[in-house]
Amino acid sequence: MKLNKYIDHTLLKPDAQQEQIEQLIEEAKEYDFASVCVQPTWVNFAAEGLRDTDVKVCTVVGFPLGANTPEVKAFETENAIQNGADEIDMVINIGALKSKNLSLVEEDIQAVVDASGDHLVKVIIETCLLTEDEKIVACQIAKLAGADFVKTSTGFSTGGATPEDVALMRKVVGPDMGVKASGGTRSYEDAQAMIQAGANRIGTSSGVAIMKGEVAHGDY
Repeated sequence: MKLNKYIDHTLLKPDAQQEQIEQLIEEAKEYDFASVCVQPTWVNFAAEGLRDTDVKVCTVVGFPLGANTPEVKAFETENAIQNGADEIDMVINIGALKSKNLSLVEEDIQAVVDASGDHLVKVIIETCLLTEDEKIVACQIAKLAGADFVKTSTGFSTGGATPEDVALMRKVVGPDMGVKASGGTRSYEDAQAMIQAGANRIGTSSGVAIMKGEVAHGDY
């Protein structure tokens, strides 16, 4: 797979304005990225802008804290798909996982998977807040619930993706489930390190810089 098709070209800042989303869409078309990843309010706009391309529209659910109820996440998912989303990146209930309320964690993911139909679901486990054992359990539950991917990070917490976390996640989920590295991938070298560790999707706002072989500066 070409590097561009690993990249979810991302703009999730709360103050993102229409002209910035327009630029994101144009860059995604120019470089033929895998998707654009935008906040739910921009899904319809992005879907219209990408209508005649193979670039997918990805959005986020329960973002960035993951503390919404399963019912709310399911509704968010349905609404996003109605508005044109192709892929759903949901945040797990992190507090439930750390409280060892694993049935709620699974119910939470399952609600989104069920609401998504045949649309791709990526489960953000927020690795920077988890112990190694919790990372393993989160990946196992995401796989059990029928998600398509596990994803490292929101980019809004205390840290982003590391090759070590990506490698651990790949080991847990096996070869057939997706692993998305997000947060902190800002250069071609960073991207290659994540791919070599086992990522088959990279969430980054630095997609253009990565494709140009430059180093970007940013939070995601």
